[in-house]
Amino acid sequence: MAEAIVQEISEFLQKGRAKNVKTLVTQALEAGVDAKEILNEGLLAGMMIIGGKFKNNEVFVPEVLVAARAMNAGISILEPKLIEIGNEPIGRAVIGTVKGDLHDIGKNLVVMMLKGAGFEIHDLGVDVEPEVFLAKAQEFGADVICMSALLTTTMPNMKDLIDLLKEKGLRDQYIVMIGGAPVNESFAQEIGADYYTPDAASAAETAKQAVLEKKTS
Repeated sequence: MAEAIVQEISEFLQKGRAKNVKTLVTQALEAGVDAKEILNEGLLAGMMIIGGKFKNNEVFVPEVLVAARAMNAGISILEPKLIEIGNEPIGRAVIGTVKGDLHDIGKNLVVMMLKGAGFEIHDLGVDVEPEVFLAKAQEFGADVICMSALLTTTMPNMKDLIDLLKEKGLRDQYIVMIGGAPVNESFAQEIGADYYTPDAASAAETAKQAVLEKKTS
């Protein structure tokens, strides 16, 4: 019974049917299904499937957006239960578009995929100064700092944050990830970032792996 309803939650989420997801999450809780199981096997599993399809160009931005909306609808019902049982996120991430850059579509997709991978997110928005990234990361207890840049002119601002972390002796404390249209692997190596990922789904997978490795090392 539990397995069937959780599977159904995942399927409706992938279709972006927020109302159905809400109803089924409520029913599952009433039937005594474990909140963590609903979250992991239903909502997050469904979102990761959408992420994989997005990566393979089988679905596009609109489908990801409606799936994310359905996921958030389900999470809103689950949240009180998860807080009650003290569900720990897989990790915490701060994310933003760097100083001087006002693009946010790619960043917003990464936010959704990270939530789908089980992260707690603090989204700093656009035009974010290095000091703000660092202050929020410290305040939020972040494991990961994600920076996005869509302009070649704002890419160097990514390095400013890494330099600031080194200067404060905090470089090893954070996993630094970068992305955006003009960004690539060699630029990531050049500025000393930990990871570059080409799309939102890869960003979520990489962040999850990096945090798990860091926690076990």
